[in-house]
Amino acid sequence: MVVLFMLCCLLIIVPCSVEAAPPEYMYHICRNSSTNTPNTIFQANRNVLLSTLASNATQNKGYYNYTAGRNSKDMAYGNSLCQGDLVPKDCQQCVTAATDDIKNKCPNGIFGIIWYAECMVRYDNKAFFTLFGVEEEGLAVRLWNTQNVTDEARFQQVLGNTMNNLVTKASEGKPLNDQTIKSFALGTAKLSSLQNLYALAQCVPDLPEAACSRCLRVAVNLLQYHSNSQGGRALVSTCTVRYELYPFYRNIATAPPPSQVTSPPPAPPHSEGPSSITGHKENGGISSKTVVVIVAPISVAVVLFFIGYCYLILKTKNNTGPPPQEETGDEEITTIENLQFDFSTIEAATNGFSPDNKIGAGGFGDVFKSVLTNGQQIAVKRLSKGSGQGAKEFQNEVVLVAKLQHRNLVRLLGFCLQADEKILVYEYIPNRSLDNILFDPERQRQLDWSKRYKIIGGIARGLVYLHEDSRLRIIHRDLKASNILLDQDMNAKISDFGMARIIGGEQTHGDTSRIVGTYGYMAPEYAMHGLFSSKSDVFSFGVLVLEIVSGKKNNSFHQSDGAEDLLSYAWKQWKNSNPLEFMDPTLADSYSRNEVIRCVQIGLLCVQEDVEARPSMALVLTMLTSHSVSIALPKEPPFYYPSKSRSEGISDQSGSKSTSVSVDESSITGVYAR
Repeated sequence: MVVLFMLCCLLIIVPCSVEAAPPEYMYHICRNSSTNTPNTIFQANRNVLLSTLASNATQNKGYYNYTAGRNSKDMAYGNSLCQGDLVPKDCQQCVTAATDDIKNKCPNGIFGIIWYAECMVRYDNKAFFTLFGVEEEGLAVRLWNTQNVTDEARFQQVLGNTMNNLVTKASEGKPLNDQTIKSFALGTAKLSSLQNLYALAQCVPDLPEAACSRCLRVAVNLLQYHSNSQGGRALVSTCTVRYELYPFYRNIATAPPPSQVTSPPPAPPHSEGPSSITGHKENGGISSKTVVVIVAPISVAVVLFFIGYCYLILKTKNNTGPPPQEETGDEEITTIENLQFDFSTIEAATNGFSPDNKIGAGGFGDVFKSVLTNGQQIAVKRLSKGSGQGAKEFQNEVVLVAKLQHRNLVRLLGFCLQADEKILVYEYIPNRSLDNILFDPERQRQLDWSKRYKIIGGIARGLVYLHEDSRLRIIHRDLKASNILLDQDMNAKISDFGMARIIGGEQTHGDTSRIVGTYGYMAPEYAMHGLFSSKSDVFSFGVLVLEIVSGKKNNSFHQSDGAEDLLSYAWKQWKNSNPLEFMDPTLADSYSRNEVIRCVQIGLLCVQEDVEARPSMALVLTMLTSHSVSIALPKEPPFYYPSKSRSEGISDQSGSKSTSVSVDESSITGVYAR
């Protein structure tokens, strides 16, 4: 009976506790050779390298690096790192899966890095070991839980303190105990009487202390994008941090040694005392009934514990969101019915599209300030009737744009489609567009330095969301001062996605024969060749930053001090070590010297002619928010002078017009699977 009962317990426990889940893929980054022909010798060396990493994954407590090849130009360099709490078997399984996977995901790449939930594998055609501690642009990913905390203030305080402690501990390079790898730290903090916060920080073990600290602080800053999420992780090329509201790691610091199955202790010698449960005794030991009575409650308790534990793990295992392209949420708008307004409602709200309500006009149509019957203020954009876009395409694209929900993006509330009327309904932004204040000699004093720095940071956050964190990977293609709206607290909101493009999957760029956008803000590779990518938006952002710092328009810059446009003027002042001379004189009483210089440097970095030399928006945001991050020195920006015979465009909720390449009435085009 005892044996039968224990077998039943094992049948319940084994499926949950013995069967290990396969390693979980997180993200990867590949870079291909600049030539069309792959280096077959390097590829062979890379395969040897990856095989060696998989075979030696458990060496040095979960960290291994290796170099394959003899000729320096064909050599492959790589390393693998397991999360510090992994047992050798799990580490081996994770690295093996990662090395197999990266071969498929980066078949011809000269560089590749792949993150699994509990390990990382990287290879390169350069000896990156010697560059440890040098910032590597673009090698960072952040993932987050789709659920938010209830007490955000308390949570952020506890999270900040916990992460600061872990950064210090991991940077010191000390292992938790004799079985763990160095530069690995775990932490637990109490959020409430019923809830704890669990966190982890880890660096590549041979990273110097200062470099480890710097990398971890960059990673922690990346988590600030979603600081109210219940969980998140930041994956950088040489370090990682993670936090959750459940224990996602093994408690190796205090775990007892593995339990051993032992026989019940024999009865003490000469024990003649009566058994607590009457029954037949065998050789003076405990009766069989006694064994059953003692074992049964314990076994049942163990079974119930494991069932509950398994349920909790299965429920929370995938809480940390997958890469941004796979995030889901029931709260998202997915149907036409949720978005459609009646034409009569819009007509009444605008008082029959009265000119008195008009707040913007241009090639795409008119914009009206309106009030719904429930008192909500809205901005109504009535598209011009010459649009060639079909009703179905218009509806689908509205649904796509409505899914872009971020505090630094203007929110699209819905649309109206009736006969030849196509109308977009946005949230109303009271301060309208940035250019109305920034370039107005009388109003620009409203924007002191703290407000301008806040606006720059808000635009950067909005672009990071568009480029990396939203369900759709969006290239805006028309970022400019008139498309930045300011709410009542002067928070920046990116608007007007009429020229945006969606890219997906492994795609990082695109090309087009229809150049749309605004000269002066357009990257040279796009203006001249139709090539666009997230770095095109980075270029526009750089121009915008220089405008905000200087208070001068780039496309109407008057020659002064030997400069012919805003970029050349900024470069001249930077080269002459006079970046503060570039600053708007109205900021003289409010500016922060270091922040102004930092913004000029970042602006010039963003407008580099070499696309690869421009930082990603994620790195730009890190440079803006973490003053401990070093910034590269910029090179001279490009200067080009396109024709000015162009058509007129419009910015949402703004009466200002801007020179555009073409009037493109389509909202978001070029949808690819992601």
